[in-house]
Amino acid sequence: MPTLSQRIGLCSASALAILIAATLPAATQAPPGFSPLDKSNPAASKQDGSLRPHATPPLPAALDKLPVDKLKLPPGFKAEVWSHGHAGGRTIVMGPKGTAFIGSRIIGRVYAVTEKAGKREAKVLLQGLTQPNGLAVKDGALYVLAINKVLRYDNIEDRLDNIGTPVDLTDKFNLPPDIHHNWKYAAFGPDAKLYIQVGANCNICEVNPGVHGQIRRYNPDGSGMEIVARGVRNTVGFDWHPVTKELWFTDNGRDWAGDAGPEDELNRIPKDKEGANFGFPYCHANGIPDLDIKRPDPCAGVVMPAALTGPHTAGLGIKFYTGGMFPAQYQNVAFIARRGSWNRGQKTGYDVIIARPQPDGTAKLEPFMTGLLDTGKNEFYGRPTYLLPLADGSMLVSDEQNGAIYRISYAAR
Repeated sequence: MPTLSQRIGLCSASALAILIAATLPAATQAPPGFSPLDKSNPAASKQDGSLRPHATPPLPAALDKLPVDKLKLPPGFKAEVWSHGHAGGRTIVMGPKGTAFIGSRIIGRVYAVTEKAGKREAKVLLQGLTQPNGLAVKDGALYVLAINKVLRYDNIEDRLDNIGTPVDLTDKFNLPPDIHHNWKYAAFGPDAKLYIQVGANCNICEVNPGVHGQIRRYNPDGSGMEIVARGVRNTVGFDWHPVTKELWFTDNGRDWAGDAGPEDELNRIPKDKEGANFGFPYCHANGIPDLDIKRPDPCAGVVMPAALTGPHTAGLGIKFYTGGMFPAQYQNVAFIARRGSWNRGQKTGYDVIIARPQPDGTAKLEPFMTGLLDTGKNEFYGRPTYLLPLADGSMLVSDEQNGAIYRISYAAR
């Protein structure tokens, strides 16, 4: 029987899309719908009831179709294609030997990008997983998180052609199996512990605060679990401030409460408030009580956001910049990839913004990379999802919609 790659070589582009879809787990073939737990009422939101999440193409865009020419940056910055051909690629992590690993959500793949003779090549490293968005690297091992599965591939960069059987840590991490809002983000913190998000298993509902709506941390072997934040609806991006070491995270607000929001959030966990509550499901944004899930004094004790990042803009990846290439005013500034709205009539987001931390713990937001949204036509051309600073001081930005990664560099004029 022909292999998948042999079959791909024999079929047309349209047939290929069908073939790829057929190889994915049933749960990943379409964006997840509402959980049975949901208490939202789309009709009451006065929004267009036909709004649906934008489909992620099963095929990457051709090199000559990538929208790099549309990208707009501050003076001195330049965008170029760093790699392409990895459909649905989202998260990016780098191995110590220079291999870039890319996670995905809907398409269920993990890619590896290597460089040979000055040319980068992307290959499918793993496939058939359920939303393997969470990747982390430690001591040469690649951790892959696919909903509740945690797999560790030791010495991964020496075994790219035959990765072998992973160390299965699933039982030790004991993550819930719910798919809704549980596509993972994971990263090792300054304390060498693995931080993992566990999202809400609904759009809006009451959750078990001991199971969902959290950020957790573990020892690398899955022991010693602690909850460092509660009341978090859906964060799939966090990073640590280079100076204070405080954890900052993006959080996507609820849908079907109106085009105006409540707005998505950028949050920070003060050192003296680990385990604090960030509001979900009772309190949103800068103190807005929920319309559907009510309780007395809903915002009491809630840590307010460092900044609001816009209604339905879907901030995902966040990285603080510490490199030596960008101008000094970008040092210790957070870059945030906003994937862009779906639950909003007039689209917004589809860009990269920066957040400048302020002495009072808040942040000021500024645009950085724009051009992928035509507001007049209400059309988008790409969806930035994650970022990765490189050793030379440049920064990578993944574009899930086009299956590409752009490199942002700076040269003084």
